[in-house]
Amino acid sequence: MAGTIEKSLLAAALVGIVLPHAGWADGRPSRQKITETIQIDAPPAKVWATIANFHDMSWLPGVAKTTGAGGNEPDAAKRQLTLDGGATIDESLYKYDAAEMSYSYRIDNVDVKVLPVNNYSATIAVLPAEGGKSTVEWRGAFSRGYPNNDPPPELNDEAALKAVGKVYRVGLESLKKKVEAAK
Repeated sequence: MAGTIEKSLLAAALVGIVLPHAGWADGRPSRQKITETIQIDAPPAKVWATIANFHDMSWLPGVAKTTGAGGNEPDAAKRQLTLDGGATIDESLYKYDAAEMSYSYRIDNVDVKVLPVNNYSATIAVLPAEGGKSTVEWRGAFSRGYPNNDPPPELNDEAALKAVGKVYRVGLESLKKKVEAAK
């Protein structure tokens, strides 16, 4: 009888130790978030005119061409970005607000070797800034490229944040140059 009680107490102790940590090993990566901003010496309407067309990504370095359909209509607009190396990224628009100068989109299909993310969505917005200038904000949320535990380094949270951050910074800097050069 004493052996049975000891085994029961040991089992209860193990459950007490293991259960609180069970969520750590469920294989689901945590959602990562990133926001990059840049100030552009131009009025918001001028900046918005450069990015307002969901199918025009000519301001983003690394994009060789953009094809698509559905205009700027949420839940209808789709685009495919063909990158300089030939890889493609399929995206869809799910929110568009010309009055607020913003749109939101998601990636429907991308090879994680191209961009190490899953479940990616983003919003880009043009905001008024002091002195008639603009601030462009690009926000994204996504999971790392490897959905299970123990991701390889090139598909972990850090790699995903680094890759998306680089796209946003390079894109915003390019947008700034393009808009400011068109004065």
